Amino acid sequence: MSKIDIIPFTEGEALLDWIGLTDALAAGHDLPKAEIADTFLYRDKDTLLNRAAWIDGLGLAVKSATVFPGNPAKGDPMVNGGVSLYADGNGFLEAMVDFHLVTKWKTAGDSLLAARKLARKDSHNILIVGAGTQGRGLHAAYAAAFPDARFTIWNRTPANAKAMAAEIPDLAIAEDLETAVRGADIITSATMSTQPLIFGDWLQPGQHVDLIGAYRPDMREVDDTALTRARLFVDSLDTTVDHIGELKIPIAQGVIKRETIVADYYDLARFTRTSDDEITIFKNGGGAHLDLMTSRYILDRWRAHQ
Repeated sequence: MSKIDIIPFTEGEALLDWIGLTDALAAGHDLPKAEIADTFLYRDKDTLLNRAAWIDGLGLAVKSATVFPGNPAKGDPMVNGGVSLYADGNGFLEAMVDFHLVTKWKTAGDSLLAARKLARKDSHNILIVGAGTQGRGLHAAYAAAFPDARFTIWNRTPANAKAMAAEIPDLAIAEDLETAVRGADIITSATMSTQPLIFGDWLQPGQHVDLIGAYRPDMREVDDTALTRARLFVDSLDTTVDHIGELKIPIAQGVIKRETIVADYYDLARFTRTSDDEITIFKNGGGAHLDLMTSRYILDRWRAHQ
């Protein structure tokens, strides 16, 4: 049995680049479609989530997350875990990868792949909605693909926006969300909102909207008008349409149809802009197959530098 690589966050991240990751995600979708499965275990408010994926030609991964809501009161992170990566040919355990490393790069890289395909190449103003951990990852990812862009942050709690701006040079703070949305070329949103906070009447011709935050059936970040004004894309039809309120609710209400969605990443050739004026919306739903693709990219980079 071969050596098992243990890849921690800091040492692993130093070897990665965002463009390389998006290329790896695109290549992963050229392989046979992934098999994915999620399992949950509960103890009162504590949760163990296992997300598994198997892609023929790429291997297997199990991403385990423990969610302990009482941890922050004790000064500990609420979410912890790890990713186990297994070899495609013999099923041997190849690597254990830091959970937060995979999550950060998978989530932002997922959105960046869509933006590289759908956003206008001359996009200069990028608005980040939500000043949490994901917001910081999104800034790093988008800055790699749009190096000349100006970034603005809006957050429901202004103090958190100020804290993020203090960490990132030249990051402007938006006081009014509507004004910021109207002035952006790209809007990338990662909030925990259950009610739309970005409205279709605010959107301008040529914008690209990247939606990350909603992950439950009761969560949405944009309203019906936004969905009906835009061409819609998702990373995975299997992890979004029937699971996330962003699409599940308007489809159930007849506002849009499933067929309204142009494509997911298994039909990446259709991720194109038909004009400079059209509005595009991408829903990032995640999935264990993307964790597998990201973990494989991380391991490849790790071994290339050993």
